[in-house]
Amino acid sequence: MKYSVITFGCRVNQADSLGFEESFRAMGDVAVEPEHADLVVVNSCSVTGSADQAVRQTVRRVVRQNPSVKVVVTGCYATRRPDEVGGLPNVIAIVPNERKDSLVRGVRLQPDLHLTTAERFAGGDGSCGAAIEPGMAGRTAYTLRVQTGCTERCSYCIIPSTRGTPRSVPLAEVLRQVARVCDAGFREIVLTGVHLGSYGRDRSPAESLTGLLRALNSVAEARALAERVRFRISSLEPMDCTEAIVDLVAASGAFAPHFHLPLQHASDRVLAAMRRPYTRADYARLVDRILDRMPGAAIGTDIIVGFPGETDDDFRMLAEYLESSRLSHVHVFPYSDRPGTEAAVMQSKVAPPVVRERGRVIREIGARLQMRFRAAAVGTEHRALTLEDGSLVVTGNYLKARIPPGHARNEWVRVRLTSEGEALVLT
Repeated sequence: MKYSVITFGCRVNQADSLGFEESFRAMGDVAVEPEHADLVVVNSCSVTGSADQAVRQTVRRVVRQNPSVKVVVTGCYATRRPDEVGGLPNVIAIVPNERKDSLVRGVRLQPDLHLTTAERFAGGDGSCGAAIEPGMAGRTAYTLRVQTGCTERCSYCIIPSTRGTPRSVPLAEVLRQVARVCDAGFREIVLTGVHLGSYGRDRSPAESLTGLLRALNSVAEARALAERVRFRISSLEPMDCTEAIVDLVAASGAFAPHFHLPLQHASDRVLAAMRRPYTRADYARLVDRILDRMPGAAIGTDIIVGFPGETDDDFRMLAEYLESSRLSHVHVFPYSDRPGTEAAVMQSKVAPPVVRERGRVIREIGARLQMRFRAAAVGTEHRALTLEDGSLVVTGNYLKARIPPGHARNEWVRVRLTSEGEALVLT
């Protein structure tokens, strides 16, 4: 069978899609472009209205290009609005998030692909012990999901209802997967979860993200993995980025000096309305703590503009904080209502043109922060991993630079950043 996987949204979806790819390939299926596929799996996002729209547009475009294709839709949009998804052309099955692990098995049990209901996807884990290799699905780093689900209930977020309660992969299984991925030749592993900082709290006896990171560090030291593989921590809520985690990353050679800490806003009034359990001062102290321990570390963030009730003063506080901050990357999300969330029924909605303008301003600030971060790194030396055709590298602090040809994908090289976007390979 010829298949294609299209992924929207977060790193958790990316990790799930890698699992689909691995299982399809283990069964002898061949990855192709969507216009040539017998089956297309769309792993959807629903964090904003535009994410829903992008999924609908993609399915319709794929079917226009490939009228006989069978489409299976999974992910958060499929879980939240199966009625809308079911109305899209050529959709033969809708697989909610809780049944993702059995998606490939469900498809392969129906070789004629005449599927009509997600009920055929119940049970099983879809895992085939497939051989994997760097470059699979265009990915040099391996994204490893160690947790899913969330109960934080931020007032704007629909994800707790689409991902369910927190479920953590047992520590022993995480370590087994790490060993398998390392043995397959991957040199960077990205640890991800819907609420990564809650890792292990649902286990009995309880485990923790700190315990997981310490276990990975111990394995890296025992097997000399730190020389072969680098762990990168995915998005981590500020209240979960403890001093112990910062100290461990700073002291270990196994972890990339890179944090993604969603701030969402810099007005304490808006943060409270969002139900975010920290203040701007708390966040600023965390950023300072990281950079005091790891000068040159990358710290990215997420920002929502146009949250209901956001005043000109609130926005000014946001813009002023970001402009003066030590952050390196900013992802900007214009607010949009998600039915079923507390924010969707809040009053004092911000007018769409104002939301767009505020988004433009914050994106410009983010571009300046990124330029400042890159400029400060010129002349510094790093161990970097080659990507794509080997002429692009990524450093531990998430700087990407072009190097002269002569290297393959997935090699460690020592580089000196010579300008913004270029690097010299050191012998």
